[in-house]
Amino acid sequence: MKRNQLKILAIVLVAATSLAFTLKPVEDAAAKEEIQELILKSYVNGAFNGLDADAMRKGFHEDFAIYSPKGEAISKYPIKVWADGVAKRKANNYNAADPKNKWDHNFASVDVTGNAAQVKIELHNQGKHVYTDYLSLLKFESGWRIVAKVYHQH
Repeated sequence: MKRNQLKILAIVLVAATSLAFTLKPVEDAAAKEEIQELILKSYVNGAFNGLDADAMRKGFHEDFAIYSPKGEAISKYPIKVWADGVAKRKANNYNAADPKNKWDHNFASVDVTGNAAQVKIELHNQGKHVYTDYLSLLKFESGWRIVAKVYHQH
């Protein structure tokens, strides 16, 4: 009797473990898709192709900043200043048909762990690789938001 109970327990544990490993990739895939959609709308099209400052404000957390080195210090460029600049640029005779205003992108990696994510995205303009960006995201009750960016300009 005891041996049968151990066999049943072993089977249940194997089944539970298998189910856990099966569900995780599905959850990760859904989160990755959500994140990529957010980045396309708020970042690629918001900050670059469409100059949509409202989409930026929705997709970026209000405490977001672009971090870059300035000597041995860190320079911070807040989302408010960036989004306001995008809105101003669009208002000043922005021509979406101009090839220099068309940015292509490549998601080099999207890594999700629970409510945190890191995205490496490459931006190209007129066939040239211009930026490699690393975007950090967090998932809030309201959904995913971009919280920080570091980058390399090629």
